[in-house]
This record gives sequence, structure tokens and C-alpha cells, in this order.
Amino acid sequence: MPLYLIERHFAERFDAARGEVGDILKANDTAGVDWLFSFLSADKRKTYCLYEATSPEAIREAALLAKLPADSIIEVDKISPESWGFPTSASALAGGSD
Repeated sequence: MPLYLIERHFAERFDAARGEVGDILKANDTAGVDWLFSFLSADKRKTYCLYEATSPEAIREAALLAKLPADSIIEVDKISPESWGFPTSASALAGGSD
């Protein structure tokens, strides 16, 4: 399934309560998208969320249902050092310990 990175901008600092996260998960389920993980900016006014979804439209539907912004939706592919057979740290590459 395609991966999407969603950038969300908030007018106030983002501080979701447990119940709000449950509502987000219900909206995602209704729209058929899977929230994998998110990053929260240091000022807590932006999130960068990684989702699996069939389309950007499904992401927009989930955001609308959850009453969340979806300012930017970008289809992405996962890459990592392991993709090319490398360890995840420079010290491991040099033969040191992490």
C-alpha cells in the first residue's frame, strides 16, 4: 500500500488527549487509512505523520472526519542505510560498537 507523509499546521500547540487519539483512529478506520507514526515539532505547532493509504483522497477524508488539518500530502518511499546493506550508524560501519 502506498505511503504518505502528511504535514499538519496547528494554530495552537498540539496536545491531543487520549480520547482525541481514539477519535483519530476511528476516523482513520472509517476512511481505510493506517497511521504508522508521527513526529511533533519542537514548538508543538506542526506534526509530520506517516500513513499507509490507498490514495491522497483517503487521507483527506480521514483528516476531515478527525477534524485535523492536512496541509501537505506527499507520497513517499521508505529508504534507509539497510536498503543498501549498511548498518544504521557510522560507528558500526567503522567496526565500533553503538
